[in-house]
Amino acid sequence: MAAAESDSEAAAAETRPESSFPEGEAPGTTMSRVELLDTMVDTFLEKLVAAGSYQRFTDCYKHFYQLQPEMTQRIYDKFVSQLQTSIREEISEIKEEGNLEAVLNSLDRIVEEGKEHQEPAWRPSGIPEKDLCSTVAPYLLQQRDALRRHVQKQEAKNQELASAVLAGRRQVEELQQQVQARQQAWQALHREQRELLSVLRAPE
Repeated sequence: MAAAESDSEAAAAETRPESSFPEGEAPGTTMSRVELLDTMVDTFLEKLVAAGSYQRFTDCYKHFYQLQPEMTQRIYDKFVSQLQTSIREEISEIKEEGNLEAVLNSLDRIVEEGKEHQEPAWRPSGIPEKDLCSTVAPYLLQQRDALRRHVQKQEAKNQELASAVLAGRRQVEELQQQVQARQQAWQALHREQRELLSVLRAPE
């Protein structure tokens, strides 16, 4: 009885259409790439179990099956269960090591964002020189504009510094003139004091 049920399940799995959808998914529904990967793994496991059906398993162990049919069924069920678990664990490790879920979700976001752009995507023309110029020229022009702005800012800064230096020189010249004027005034005052002292010391 158990063998007949297993055979019918295997036959149903073998006749199942290739484009099976997850439960609750309609044919027109867009699936994420993570869900698509999980669906592919499930489909692979179903086909793997169908390929290694219970009938084929008993054909390989006819004598044991004739002696212990129930034990053969339990061994087969255990083998299939462990095989599916082992494969799922391997797939999970690969997804974790490669960070596949984040990569696939990022790819989904890129595709969704690309749908908003109506302009045609860039395609190579077949002429390497032309493609290189069309790709590199905008970058070089952008760098040239950035350098020009930097040079203009530096020139303006240098002009400010030159103006500050000229203003400092003028201040130094004015201070020198003030020092000279005060020195001359002090010398004149000193001469007047000497002349006054000489007059006061003159004999009567």
